[in-house]
Amino acid sequence: MLFPEARRAIEYAAGDLPVFDPSFDIAAERERARAEALAAPREDVNEVRDLDADGVPCRLYRPAGARPGVVVHLHGGGFVLNDVEVHDASARRLANRSGLAVLSVEYRRPPEHRFPAAPDDVDTVLGWLDRHAPEHDLGGPAYAHGDSAGANLALVAALRHPGRFAAVALIYPFLDPTASFESYESAADGFDPREAAWYWEQYAGPGADLTDPDLAPLNSDRLHTLPPTLVVTAEHDPLRDEGEHLARLLAEAGVEVTATRYLGQVHGFWRHDAVFPAAEPLMRQVAGFLDLHVGSARGD
Repeated sequence: MLFPEARRAIEYAAGDLPVFDPSFDIAAERERARAEALAAPREDVNEVRDLDADGVPCRLYRPAGARPGVVVHLHGGGFVLNDVEVHDASARRLANRSGLAVLSVEYRRPPEHRFPAAPDDVDTVLGWLDRHAPEHDLGGPAYAHGDSAGANLALVAALRHPGRFAAVALIYPFLDPTASFESYESAADGFDPREAAWYWEQYAGPGADLTDPDLAPLNSDRLHTLPPTLVVTAEHDPLRDEGEHLARLLAEAGVEVTATRYLGQVHGFWRHDAVFPAAEPLMRQVAGFLDLHVGSARGD
């Protein structure tokens, strides 16, 4: 059953032009989302500054009294939409709740830059961290975090770099370009499966190998290499079943995995704490999960 705030959010968005409509304007939607984010309230963080990580723009958030370590945050938006600015308020909350520095990555987006541009940009940022972490006071354990498409990128980063992260936190991960799970039929409240298909088309491009584990990480033969992993799903989300399938695969592979389904919630709720009361408890769950795994992990 949808919770009341989820029903209201769906009703509010009912008139929005869907992304798969031929008249949908990607550039205009990006600008609209940025303007909305810039006008919204946001928490103070002790230090916020923009960095250039070997050509990949990033924004660093360091809370007061930050402990050693850094969370590499990859934003959602179907790979196509959103950016560091749109996720600024969420990254601030993550830094303040976790007590860790957060590095939010401005990876390249399709259709201008299709797969594998985004995961390659994450690789570049990790290489930059390897060389420059001390001068930016970012030593200590690294953690991968992302929501939706960003969770795909966080997972792929951890699979490409075994041992690099002390823990991984994935919020309703976007994993299956074939949309083969039952929740695409039974749980698509406010997130039309045609939208998911459109995002994959933009990201993968024509003729792409949809079984490539760097694109569709459920196909990876390296899942057993992952560090402790948190997988969060929403009850009324077409991506629900693929995330929970990942959690089961990880458990069978011997990975220390925690999986949580938030009842009554829809895709996207994590980022909108003013609308969804569950968003703040989820943020604190992520912070608590990271706090459980403070040991460093190194070595690709």
